[in-house]
Order: sequence, then C-alpha cells, then structure tokens
Amino acid sequence: MSNSALIQDKLRTLERLFSNMQSVLVAFSGGIDSSLVLKVAHRQLGTRAVAVTAASPTFPAIELDACRRVAAEIGASHRIVRTDQLNIPAFVQNDAARCYHCKSDLYSLLGKLRDDYQAGFVADGTNVDDLGDDRPGLTAAREYGVRSPLLEADLTKAEVRELARLLGLSNWDKPAAACLSSRIPRGIQITRDKLTRVEQAEAVMFQEGFRHCRVRDHGEIARIEIAGEDTALLLIEERRRRISEKLKKLGFRYVTLDLEGYRPGGVSI
Repeated sequence: MSNSALIQDKLRTLERLFSNMQSVLVAFSGGIDSSLVLKVAHRQLGTRAVAVTAASPTFPAIELDACRRVAAEIGASHRIVRTDQLNIPAFVQNDAARCYHCKSDLYSLLGKLRDDYQAGFVADGTNVDDLGDDRPGLTAAREYGVRSPLLEADLTKAEVRELARLLGLSNWDKPAAACLSSRIPRGIQITRDKLTRVEQAEAVMFQEGFRHCRVRDHGEIARIEIAGEDTALLLIEERRRRISEKLKKLGFRYVTLDLEGYRPGGVSI
C-alpha cells in the first residue's frame, strides 16, 4: 500500500471512530494534533463535537488566540473554561509528576463538562509518536477514560501533519508547543511571575521573527533555544541588542544562547 493510500485508510478509520462515538468533547489546545481531532470529529458529528480549551496561567495568550481562530475556521463549537494549576500544591512544586497533576486537573474538569453536554466521550490529541516520550499526562488521560483517536488510528506525527494539510487546516505546519511551566527547571517552584516573564520573553522572540523558540528561565539567566534555520536571524547585531535589552527589562541579568538549539518538549533541564 502506498503512503498516500495508507494515510487515507487511517483517515477512514478515524472517521469510523468518531461516528461510533456519536458525541465527543475534544481537549483542544490549538496544536496540530488536537486540531486534526476536532476537524474530523466536526466533519463526522457536527454540533455533537465540541472543542474545550482550558485557559490558565500556563497557557500563553497567543495560543488561546490561535485556538479561537482555528476552531472558527473549522466551524466547530468552542468553549473556553478557566482553570489555575497554581492552586495545586503538587503542581507548583514542579517535580517529575508535574504534567500528571496538570492533566488530572484538565480531565477532571472535562469529565464534569462531559456530563453537562451529555457527551459520549472526551478525546485528546495523543498520537503514536507520543508513546516514546516521558509523558505523565498520558497516565492521567487513561485514569479518566480519555480516548486518543489518533493513537487508535495508528497515526504518527508526520501522518497527522500530512492529513491536516490535505484537510486544509491552516496550522498544519505549526511548531510543537508546551505549557509555559515547561520552561522552568524541575525542582524550581512555579509562580505566576515566572510564567508571565517567560511568556513575555518568548513574545519578544516571536516578534523578532523566531518561529521555533524556547526561553528557559534559570533565575538571573534567560537560556534561549532556537532552531537551526533561525540562526541567521542572530547575525544581525541590532536584533541581538534589542532582544538582550528587552529580556533584561523583564528581570533577567544574563541573556544566553543554548548552542544545542531548539528542543521541544515538556521537560526543562
């Protein structure tokens, strides 16, 4: 079977999964995975597929705006609910189980909304490639009975992107994103001020043209990770000066470049 035929076969499997669900709430972060889940769910179920986005201090405002835009493009019902993981002491202490506590909070909330909407299932955007990562959040998903349609259809990340492109999703090539708390090294307590500073620092980098970027918060040090293709942007001295000045105004004393480059994921080092 050709690669194109294989992807189409997996799409048909995905469509059957949603048809059998009959109604679903989609945990919608605006990333490519949950966008594909929402797109296919909406095509199969219409108003019986509802996107739910949890807005919190760990979720950048720019990502929330993207959620609104993509859900509107798809034409799906979209609900934004407020939550705050900073009220969870186990999350704030920022140990290896941080993502578990975050996702438990999310799926507990979605479980209640599922009852309100009388939805058959809650679905997330986990795909096959996610199984190779250290993701405590997957444990929480299983504990709360969350379905992973992309995983059930055996879709890899590359296949998700290709399907998203074929189905006309505007964010098919969107870089991977992780919550702001992932920019704070393990064992360092998460605070609202730290999250805000990271969000503002990454907004500076985005404004300067960096598409694949992380700013890790090491107290006085801002450790910047950028993708290889963006390296040329730093050859402009005026840009380097602006970035340094703006990040120092946020409270960093030193602004450094990590020579290992951009490394997406939810774990800071």
